[in-house]
Amino acid sequence: MPDGPVTGDPATGGPVAGGDLAARQAELVAALVAGGPLPAGFAPAPVEAARRALLRKRAGDVARHWPLLAAGHGDAWAATFAGWAAGRPTNGSLRDGWDLARELRDRGTLPPLGAEELAAREAASRYDGRTTPRPRRLPAVARAGGAVAAQLAGRVRLLRPAPR
Repeated sequence: MPDGPVTGDPATGGPVAGGDLAARQAELVAALVAGGPLPAGFAPAPVEAARRALLRKRAGDVARHWPLLAAGHGDAWAATFAGWAAGRPTNGSLRDGWDLARELRDRGTLPPLGAEELAAREAASRYDGRTTPRPRRLPAVARAGGAVAAQLAGRVRLLRPAPR
């Protein structure tokens, strides 16, 4: 007896148990958003087109949370983000942008606008890379790519802009 409803298998036209369908759906999602292998029975071109469209959508969502980081990359933003995010599942737009900005900082390729935005975010909030960012309660100073930002009483000020 199948462990769920029976539906049609797109690869063979025969019935598929609900548990098998859920596993196939999980494989497809992994291929679309986490760099997983293409599941059997799916045409590569449409799946690749959908994967690229989802990466563009994610890049736009991240740009709304990190406008200076995106603006610092100009026309290269979508390609930069897609290259970074291609094999990573999303952690949400705010965290994806933060993780990307930190990685670019570590590589020495963070644009000045992105450095200023990262310094301001790091001064305002704590983020360990695994859990949701939390506002800082105590005064803090943060540096990124030559930019320095300070947070005091909940207000963040850029003390030194990043060198251009």
